[in-house]
Amino acid sequence: MSAQLAAYSTSTGEAVQFWVLGTVAVVGALATVFMKKAVHSALSLAGTMIVLAVFYLANGAYFLGVVQIVVYTGAIMMLFLFVVMLVGVTAADSLKETIKGQRWLALLCGLGFGILLLGGIGNASLTEFDGLAQANANGNVEGLAALIFTKYVFAFEITGALLITATIGAMLLTHRERTERAKTQRELAEERVRAGKHLPPLPAPGVYARHNAVDIAGLLPDGTPSELTVSKTLRDRGQIRDVSREALSDLRALEQRSEERLERTPVEPADAQRAEEASK
Repeated sequence: MSAQLAAYSTSTGEAVQFWVLGTVAVVGALATVFMKKAVHSALSLAGTMIVLAVFYLANGAYFLGVVQIVVYTGAIMMLFLFVVMLVGVTAADSLKETIKGQRWLALLCGLGFGILLLGGIGNASLTEFDGLAQANANGNVEGLAALIFTKYVFAFEITGALLITATIGAMLLTHRERTERAKTQRELAEERVRAGKHLPPLPAPGVYARHNAVDIAGLLPDGTPSELTVSKTLRDRGQIRDVSREALSDLRALEQRSEERLERTPVEPADAQRAEEASK
């Protein structure tokens, strides 16, 4: 088989890979749009990006495939996912349109993107191409750099400007102007003192007690448990173990044993022998 024929032919393994992974990529893309929860949409988009990375690797674009996994899937998408998980998107968020006509504008942009996609597919189907061997003759990185900074330099710069504009727009949309002056640390401390709140750090669990577990209240010097030593959440749940009586009884038993040992008289050898025989 010649090199020109090999460039246009597709093996059975490549066909199976394309149809299986292509279906997964399309399902993930549709799930990204139609999922109700933002976390599920982010996970679906991450799966689609991983499938695209596999396509890049299968076509010999090793550098682009690794970048797709490390940069986009591993860094950017996981950052989006963690932000969504930490901040959360609830039903309380306003879904009212603040920019008039944005749906029609989005529909027009989607239609334009579809036309460009069909044009690119048609161009790839009607024109001849050299194949991966010639494209990666000097290495995938060098071939990719030659295309980006020569033939597609204008599109590359436009994409960079679009990303920068989107970043600045996101910063402006999320920025909130303060309606009042921010309070200083001194002012906040004075408010806490006037309110009578507990200023010093709370005592740790198990203070004056024989335990240091978070669900066991610490004992005050008089033997009573201190509610400040346990979490309010555990108190509300009823998960606090009260060992104050147990601790006091153990303390009394320890004091009694200490007094007995301090007041014990020396044992004679004969008495010790009789006690040993009696124990046998």
